[in-house]
Amino acid sequence: MRKKVVVFGGNGFIGSYVIEELLSKGFEVISADLQSSKYVDNKYFKTCDILDKSDVNRLVEGADIVYNFAGFANLDDAIANPIKALELNVMGNLNILEACRMYHVKRFVYASSAYAMSDKGSFYGISKLTSEKLTEEYYKKFGLEFTIVRYGSVYGERDYHNNYIYNLLKKSLSTNEISHSGDGEEIREYIHAADVAKLAVDLIESDDFINEHIILTGVERMQRKELFAMINEVLGGKLKIILQDDGYSNHYKTTPYSFHPTRSKKLVANPYIDMGQGLLDCLKDIEDNHESE
Repeated sequence: MRKKVVVFGGNGFIGSYVIEELLSKGFEVISADLQSSKYVDNKYFKTCDILDKSDVNRLVEGADIVYNFAGFANLDDAIANPIKALELNVMGNLNILEACRMYHVKRFVYASSAYAMSDKGSFYGISKLTSEKLTEEYYKKFGLEFTIVRYGSVYGERDYHNNYIYNLLKKSLSTNEISHSGDGEEIREYIHAADVAKLAVDLIESDDFINEHIILTGVERMQRKELFAMINEVLGGKLKIILQDDGYSNHYKTTPYSFHPTRSKKLVANPYIDMGQGLLDCLKDIEDNHESE
C-alpha cells in the first residue's frame, strides 16, 4: 500500500521540488498551499491555510508522513512583518503538529533553517528555533516522531520570490549589473533544490533519521563575490559588480551557527548538480520565460 504524504507549502520553492521527487518515488501526495503553482499539477493541490485548524486537520487525516515547508521562508520578509512571520511559522506549525498527533502520523518533517542556530536570524530565526522546540516537545510528550531539517542556501531554475540566485540572475540580465548590500565576503554553501528534494525524500525512506536534526547545505562553499564573478564570467564579463557594504547586518557572514547544545548531522548529495550547470539551467529558464512573454 502506498504511503500518503502531505506537504504543507508544497507549491512553494523547495516544496515544489519535493512534490516532484515524492511522485517519482510512487508516494500518494497532497500539496497543501494557499495558491496554485505552475510547477505542481493541480490534481495534487489542495487549498489550505495553516492558521485554519479545520483546513489542516482535513488534510492530515489519513496521512503517513507530513512535511511542513509553509510560512515565511525569507529573513528580510520576516523582519518587515514580525507578527505575521511568528503567526505562520510558529502557530501554523503548531496546528500541523497537533493534527499529526491527533491522527497518529508516523513522521513529521519540519523544514527549519540554518538561521535557527544563529543570533543573526532575527524574527525569522526565532520563529524557526521555536518551532524546532515545539516539534521536539511533541515527540517527548506524545511520541510524534520527527526529522528537523535545517536548510542553507538553496537555489534552482524556478521563478520564486525566495530563490535568491534565480532572481539575482534575472535582475542582472535586465540591468547588466549586480548590486549587493554586503561586502561580498559572506560565505555560503549552495545546494540545488533538486538535490535538496532527493535528500528530503531519502530522509523518510530510512529509520536512520528519526528524531534527528539534519543540515542540508551544499559542498560548493564560496564567497558571494566569487558567485558574482562566476555569473559575470558565464555572461561574458559584461556585468558591473557593486559591493555596497552598507546593509547586510541581519545576515551571517561566515557561519550561521552560534553555540547551542543540540547536535545536528550534515547530509550531502552524491552525486550533486554542479554549480556552473545549475546557473546555466537558471539562465535558460529565464530566457525561455522571457521569450514566451
